[in-house]
Amino acid sequence: MSTDPKTFPGADPHTGQREVDPVTGYDTMGHEWAGIKELNTPFPRIAYLALLATFIYSVIAWILLPAWPLGRDYTRGLLGLEQSEMALERLGGLTELRGEWLSRFDTPEFGQLGGDGPLMVVAMPAAHRLFQDNCAACHGMNGEGGPGFPALDDHQWLWGGDPATLAETLRVGINAPHPETRLANMPAFDWLDYSERLALADYVAALPTGAADHASPAAALFDENCTACHAERGEGGFLNGAPALDDANTIYGQDPASVMVTLNRGRNGVMPHWSDRLSGAEINLLALYVSQLPDTTQRPPQ
Repeated sequence: MSTDPKTFPGADPHTGQREVDPVTGYDTMGHEWAGIKELNTPFPRIAYLALLATFIYSVIAWILLPAWPLGRDYTRGLLGLEQSEMALERLGGLTELRGEWLSRFDTPEFGQLGGDGPLMVVAMPAAHRLFQDNCAACHGMNGEGGPGFPALDDHQWLWGGDPATLAETLRVGINAPHPETRLANMPAFDWLDYSERLALADYVAALPTGAADHASPAAALFDENCTACHAERGEGGFLNGAPALDDANTIYGQDPASVMVTLNRGRNGVMPHWSDRLSGAEINLLALYVSQLPDTTQRPPQ
């Protein structure tokens, strides 16, 4: 900034006189807003010191800590810190603490485990996290299910809802690559006449409401083609992977249009096996948790 009075920002353009603030002694800059004049104050020294300290810290951090990217790698720094190793170390500590009670689930004595109140206080929150991490994406946050995924918070089960059966389903999956997987398939009934499929779709859609006419030709079609898996009135219960059809909470929808799609195309849902992802103890813990969902979750009225 020029020190020539005639070119100084706050100087009078005619006389060259600087205007000095009588309180602070600083020259004005010639700018005024609502009676407030801008002063030519120096940059605060503390700001200089803060910038200098930040620069010094950054240089030290670049030298000591992982900092610079090198394509697929990065500089490790003189301290050689690895966040991944630190995270694994902490995870190992948590796993060790959890192992003190989780090992109880290696042996699936579900009745004894479920009756151990102090153990359940510790185990159920961990089971809830397991469910959120591995099951909620398909079955809902509280096991309420969704289009294409069965609900787990009611008493209708495809293969059985006791903990041992659920543990087996988790272990091998349904229509999964596991060699012992459970197998379930809804074949297409496109070989039926279109009119027969329409009548059958209307009949199946009416089962949950109790309005189905069990003496109708559609009921005879149901008896001939559906009862082998879904039972006489669609109540399921054979534990063969065929869902109940008299329950309002159906997997693919129970309106006539959705049922018609099922009859035309069939269904072949997949439940992945979790034995490659979860330990046996975690599977048993998760199975016990899921078995309790119908009694712990309050479903809204249908």
